[in-house]
Amino acid sequence: MKHIITLLVISIFILTGCKEQEKKAIQYFKKYDETTEIAEQQNHENSRMKFKLLQSKFIDMNEVFEPFQKELAQFSKENYQSLKPIILEQSIPSIQQSIKDGKLTYEKLTLFYLYRIRKFESDSTKYLNAIISLNPKVIAEAKEKDKELKQRTVANESVFGMPILLKDNINTENLPTTAGAFALKNNKTNDAFITKQLKANGALILGKVNLSEWAYYFCSGCPLGYSAIGGQTLNPYGRKIFETGGSSSGSGVATAVNYAVATIGTETAGSITSPSSQNSVVGLKPTIGLLSRSGIVPISSTLDTPGPMTKNVVDSHILLRALLGKDTSDQKSFELTEDEKQFKTQSLEGKRLGVFTALLNDSIYKRTIDNIKSAGASIVEIAPEQTSLQGFLTLLNIDMKHDLPKYLADKNITDKTVKDLVAFNSKDSLLRAPYGQQLFEGIVKDSTTTEEFAKVKSNLKKAGLTFYKVFEKDQLDAILSINNYHAAYSAVAEYPNLTIPMGYKETGEPINLTFIGLPKSEFKLLSLGMAFEKLTKARKLPKDYE
Repeated sequence: MKHIITLLVISIFILTGCKEQEKKAIQYFKKYDETTEIAEQQNHENSRMKFKLLQSKFIDMNEVFEPFQKELAQFSKENYQSLKPIILEQSIPSIQQSIKDGKLTYEKLTLFYLYRIRKFESDSTKYLNAIISLNPKVIAEAKEKDKELKQRTVANESVFGMPILLKDNINTENLPTTAGAFALKNNKTNDAFITKQLKANGALILGKVNLSEWAYYFCSGCPLGYSAIGGQTLNPYGRKIFETGGSSSGSGVATAVNYAVATIGTETAGSITSPSSQNSVVGLKPTIGLLSRSGIVPISSTLDTPGPMTKNVVDSHILLRALLGKDTSDQKSFELTEDEKQFKTQSLEGKRLGVFTALLNDSIYKRTIDNIKSAGASIVEIAPEQTSLQGFLTLLNIDMKHDLPKYLADKNITDKTVKDLVAFNSKDSLLRAPYGQQLFEGIVKDSTTTEEFAKVKSNLKKAGLTFYKVFEKDQLDAILSINNYHAAYSAVAEYPNLTIPMGYKETGEPINLTFIGLPKSEFKLLSLGMAFEKLTKARKLPKDYE
């Protein structure tokens, strides 16, 4: 009997040891001493790139990946390599066709992205800190899509079964919505309206991406792409060299390196166009109200909007259609007519395009404009009246002072106001606000009255419309800008912007051409953008992330 008990004890010990070894073997993500890197970063010529922190102090990516251990253990490096040609840099229609042809399944597509995220984010020389959380049910959901496919026909221009990453200020029912802030680390919510729209159209929510904390309306002069929860997002075209753009930093980075089919970002003034440009991806900032803002952590109910961020224009078009829908809980929500949703043409020939005279000294912009002119477009040089945007920060201050408490009112969050959050962060500023919280403090101090606020909003809208009156004067189809250079004017005028890769500087830093259109002209911009993309084919996958 003693012998049997001894054998049992030994067996249990061996099994326990094996399990412990197995546990250790799957610790792909390891923290490391970043002291030297941080010290070297202080020599960067850009003050916003003098990072104080790189790695997240709150996320253990081993825990994030724990639900996928079994499936990823069976998905080999050979599986990953064999699928790269039919997934990497491919459009939604191309991926859907591969699935129809039996070369791919939605489950394998999902596993490919999970494997890819783990591969790069666990490498201390390549991680980008793009991911905050992953949907633990996504593989099971992908399997369900494969079953559904046997019972239905899926159009190639569909988001059905496509893994999509959301900026972590967009509500999801099974993942916390943090806005990158420690105060919201346990913010449990229902799905945002646009999350529901994606699911209703069959998309898979792969997870949530990093962002500039509180959508970059928190600290002043701090690094783009930093959040207390997610750490410092890095640009794959130049890690710790180029800025990521903000505030949809993780959305831009994750799209650039193919961590998902596409991502969703949000913009108040440049927060889609900036990171899209810095990461050489396509970003669409729609007319405010075309896409619902319900269930998104707000800055400004006046200016906020979500929008798609994709590798190509056709995917932006597909994703936009999947996100559309009238939301009765969003007072600015509207629907386009069927005529407004049509592609009129996919050609630049005969189009009248405004070009900023002041930007023609940029060689890449100038060369691009020459190419567009060669394609048959009429180029009209413009020098809009420089109107004042005085009061812009006041608009954001007062909107956020009122809009954020409304969002937090029904959440299981102790701190309900900006003043509460300032006090909360002050209790451990080294981890919760290492770059300060000057903008939050400014919100608390802002005493603008209701009457003064109304005047500020009116003046800003007028300034934006005055700036863009060249549209009517010169009968323009669109205006062409660089990156997010005119995002503030587009914000207050409530005009849509579509930004598309147009090349790379000598340093390797990406640069985009941005199409500015009249309200409700998204599909016209997408049509022009598709023609431009076919003409230039400028986008390249970041080196070392092939």
